[in-house]
Amino acid sequence: MLNISGINEGYVLDHIKAGRSMSIYKDLKLEQLDCPVAIIKNAKSSKMGKKDMIKVECPINALDLDILGFIDHNITVNIIQNDKIVEKKELHLPKQIINVIKCKNPRCITSIEQELDHIFILTDKEKEIYRCKYCEEQQKKKHRKS
Repeated sequence: MLNISGINEGYVLDHIKAGRSMSIYKDLKLEQLDCPVAIIKNAKSSKMGKKDMIKVECPINALDLDILGFIDHNITVNIIQNDKIVEKKELHLPKQIINVIKCKNPRCITSIEQELDHIFILTDKEKEIYRCKYCEEQQKKKHRKS
């Protein structure tokens, strides 16, 4: 039987599509945090068949949940404090994302000014379309395969 201990303070990211936990680990830059991280792949799920989970023991302000909302807003985020779930956070597509995707327009100022942040604004929630803040280049949210 697999046994992963509980966490005192941090997050449990649940209902991740099976096989997606490693890409989420990289997208959230969890390797840069000096804290315990547990990745559970292909766990049984009555709702999804199989799912992945990530447990992160860290201060609750250490993760950028906007990035997570952009990656997959169906993930459940359980916020843990004092060994108890204190909040289940619903994710939404963020109105603005910074340095998550890069503008592909070669004439955009971000191509010339390398240190400039890549800022995208959500312009169509239904179609999940973002536009570059500087040149308005359209970028559809990528639906990654599991």
